[in-house]
Amino acid sequence: MVLHEIYLQVPAEHIAYVKFIFESYEEVGIIRTVDRKKAVIVLLAMNDFLDTGRAILAALEKEIPLREIPRPTDMKDDWFMAELAVESLTR
Repeated sequence: MVLHEIYLQVPAEHIAYVKFIFESYEEVGIIRTVDRKKAVIVLLAMNDFLDTGRAILAALEKEIPLREIPRPTDMKDDWFMAELAVESLTR
């Protein structure tokens, strides 16, 4: 199984809402805050749930400003995401 990372920038006031939506869809994915100052979050989803996760993001995009961005080069706020970034460089 492969873990997919979808990085997103959303207005800071909507981060909790996006997290809540994904928590309500158990097992689809996990939302982590990568950089709270820049309001960058990441959706972590396994292969089996990637299409569902993208569908949820598409629906959210109709409600709130949300855009997919490349992986940030410096992930200071979230230690877990920083570890994933290091791990992906060694693959």
